[in-house]
Amino acid sequence: MAFAIKNLDHVVVCVADLERALTFYTQVLGCREERRVESIGLVQLRAGASMIDLMQTAMGPEEAEAIGGGHNMDHFAVRIEPFDPPAIRSHLESHGVDVGEVVERIGAEGKGPSLYIQDPDGNTVELKGPAVG
Repeated sequence: MAFAIKNLDHVVVCVADLERALTFYTQVLGCREERRVESIGLVQLRAGASMIDLMQTAMGPEEAEAIGGGHNMDHFAVRIEPFDPPAIRSHLESHGVDVGEVVERIGAEGKGPSLYIQDPDGNTVELKGPAVG
């Protein structure tokens, strides 16, 4: 094999309201804006060693529903540390984010705790803790 995948490089998330999405990803998840490409409505955010790219879409609710709710992916996972469920829950709820249950799931590092949340556009984000055992 000529190469090996090491980690998630980036994911592009289509959003209906770029400023609302920026607030969520920077203030709630702690990403940092790294670059804007105004010509295509793209903002690149640093998420640890990876990037989350937000792309403005002009799609309205009717068009989104016609293509399955407007989601261009099932979910993406970001590895977080520390994974302190009470602190995470408190932080997210203080921003009005509904928090799923902590469940053991398999990820890139192995089986470990994670929980699901949704961004303002309904995209599912998995917050993944370290592998255990």
